[in-house]
Order: sequence, then C-alpha cells, then structure tokens
Amino acid sequence: MSLNYEVQGRGDSIILIHGLFGSLDNLNCLARYLSKFYQVISIDLANHGKSKHCDECTHSSMALDVVALLDELKLVEVSVIGHSMGGKVAMELSSICPDRIKSLVVIDIAPIAYDNRHTHIFRALSLIDLRELKNRQDAEIVLLQAGIDAQTSSFLLKNLIYVDGGYKWRCNFPSIEKSYADLLDGPKSNVQFLGPVIFVKGGLSDYILPEHEPVIKRLYPKAVIEVMDDVGHWVHAEKPAALNKLINSFFNQSYSSKGC
Repeated sequence: MSLNYEVQGRGDSIILIHGLFGSLDNLNCLARYLSKFYQVISIDLANHGKSKHCDECTHSSMALDVVALLDELKLVEVSVIGHSMGGKVAMELSSICPDRIKSLVVIDIAPIAYDNRHTHIFRALSLIDLRELKNRQDAEIVLLQAGIDAQTSSFLLKNLIYVDGGYKWRCNFPSIEKSYADLLDGPKSNVQFLGPVIFVKGGLSDYILPEHEPVIKRLYPKAVIEVMDDVGHWVHAEKPAALNKLINSFFNQSYSSKGC
C-alpha cells in the first residue's frame, strides 16, 4: 500500500518527512514556501496520518516505504527534509540509497540513541477510552490530568478524528509503542553520506548537543550545523519564516555546487 502524500509545485523534487505522532500537515508552512521553487512531496509515514497501519514502525521500515514511493513516482534523485523522527528516517534513506539523495536537511535531531522521552505520553493516551468518548474536550482533560502540557495535548489530539458516529486515532499508537526502542536508537549503519547536509538545531533544544558533532561529522563529512536562536524543538512552528529562508539558501548553494 502506498503512503499518503501530497504534491505541491514543480521542479527538482524534495521529500518532507514529519516527526513522531505527526502528519504531513505539520510541515505545510515549509512545503508551501518551497513549492514556489521546487516540487515538494509531503508524506505521512506508516502508522501516521492517513497512511497504512502495520505492525512494524522502525526507521528502516519507514525508509523502505519512502523508497517504494520514490519508485512509484519514478523519482530518480530527491532532496530530503526531516524533522525529529523524520530526520532519522531521512538519515536512514541516505544510508540505504545514497545515490538517490541529492542533499539532506535534518531538523533538530542527531544520529545518536536518545533516552526515553515519551513513556508518559503513551501512558496518558492509553487512559482515553474511545468507546466512551463524547467529545474532544473530554480527551484533552484526560491528557492534561495525566500531566501532558497543553501544547503537546493539542498536538496529539490532531490525531483524534470522528468517523461513523465515533472517535478513532489516525496514529497507530500500539505499533509505534511496540517499535519505540528502535525509534530511540541511533543509526545501525556506519555508511557515510558524502552529499550536502545541513543540521538545523533549535537553540533552546537539547536534541543536538556539542558532544554529538563528532558523530555527525563522521557520518556526514560535508555537514554544517546551523543554530536557530530562541526556539526549541519545534523549529518549523516557532520560526517558520527564518527556517524557510535558511533551507532555501542551503538548497540554492548545494544545487549550484552540482551545476544545477
């Protein structure tokens, strides 16, 4: 089954990949901007958004789904932008099919293993009984009472939809939780990607730290790290105009260096 995707614009192709619990809508501001210059393909990863639900939800399985989509769309070479978990999927793509990746943008994630950051979210979500749920406000109350902050609760509830007289989740939370250890893990391959790469760090975020730079440089020798001040992990939501400008400038430089 194909991944759900949307296409905007014309020109060289760029794949946009969202983060954990997200969907293609999350990066829509970036997609709309870049579509002025490129063909932008925004995707829902497996078990997210409107894409297929399946048992496996690892970086490798999701990257292979993206490769299948590239084949379906007959795209020989693309640039890839990924935020958070989507950044890890993007890095996995650069490892398994480097000849098909023109350049890489990784937003606020590093190629390392992370500590568990989401157990409390899985626990809170499990407290919501969809069979008894009467409205979205009741679901929000459950999350807030479980200690989930208002911003995160609002983000998670974008996955709650009303269909055929009842509520259901777009995200396949059980499958995601089952694969969560893999999602926390770092890259399993030491294959270098020699193309242009930019890592965009939120200045207030702890996802990319100085001690991560050696592994970034080892796996991505041409990588540059750009820090966006006064923003946290949700760089694209907090400073969309600045991020749009930074990424477009990176593409202009990397494409020009290849004679495009």
